[in-house]
Amino acid sequence: MPDTMNYKHLHYFWVVAHEGSIAKASEKLHITPQTISGQLSLLEQRIGNALFEKAGRGLALTDTGRIVLRYADEIFELGRELGDVLRGAPVAGPSEFIVGAASALPKTIVYKIIEPALHLPHDISLTSREGPVDGMLADLAVHKVDMVLSDTPVTSAVSVKAYNHLLGESGLSCFAAPRLLKTYKKNFPQSLNNAPVLLPTPQYAIRQLIDGWLQEHNIYPVICGQFDDSALMKSFGQVGMGIFFMSSAIEEEICNNFNVRVVGRIDDVKQKFYAISAERKVKHPAVAAICDTARSALFGE
Repeated sequence: MPDTMNYKHLHYFWVVAHEGSIAKASEKLHITPQTISGQLSLLEQRIGNALFEKAGRGLALTDTGRIVLRYADEIFELGRELGDVLRGAPVAGPSEFIVGAASALPKTIVYKIIEPALHLPHDISLTSREGPVDGMLADLAVHKVDMVLSDTPVTSAVSVKAYNHLLGESGLSCFAAPRLLKTYKKNFPQSLNNAPVLLPTPQYAIRQLIDGWLQEHNIYPVICGQFDDSALMKSFGQVGMGIFFMSSAIEEEICNNFNVRVVGRIDDVKQKFYAISAERKVKHPAVAAICDTARSALFGE
């Protein structure tokens, strides 16, 4: 990627991308198609990758083209805002902030982590996405998300340039419906032997931590359910199907929202939480607010 960018070439690219063809862009810009074609070729040479590929009678963006378009959208939107400011018009609309959250993370803790970004001096438009971590990291690589929340750090085995920002860690609490409390609270954690439990599916890091802890203490519960969705697991726990494990950082919210009680706490198992970004040093104001508040308040480092 070049150190400097010809913004006239970038503007031609931007118009072609939104119009879908050089002919339509030519009509809009009042410039000959040959001129636009030549300028696009210079831009592609400068970048070192094709930006478009043929799609029927029109053009489709390549992977590189999609990355360039997202930045171009921001650049020319900022240019429009600058023009408005210089003319004395107010800057319209909140800035977009897109967060990807790993499916296994409890929705309550995702909310508590993100919530500080909603109190920045300028308004933001929040988009929250959920899915497997690998998919979220792929979106991060092409700037479709600004930050990924996960309980596992990104490693060198993943072919994505991303950086881990540890937000904090929390022990685990065991929760149960009130009718199960008396039976399993006494003599915890040995009381979990042969107890009905609800667990995340084995693909998740938290499940591996729980399995290791159970094995270490020679505890063999009866697994009554395994879940990809932590909210669904809590709903089944609420009706007494079994005991479930969640971060102690959201203990109060879980008890109040699901009418369950704490059976016991596991302080020697720590679930870690990470904000993963495309930048080594956090510059995005929303990501910075999230990191600072999580470390100082939510996880109490």
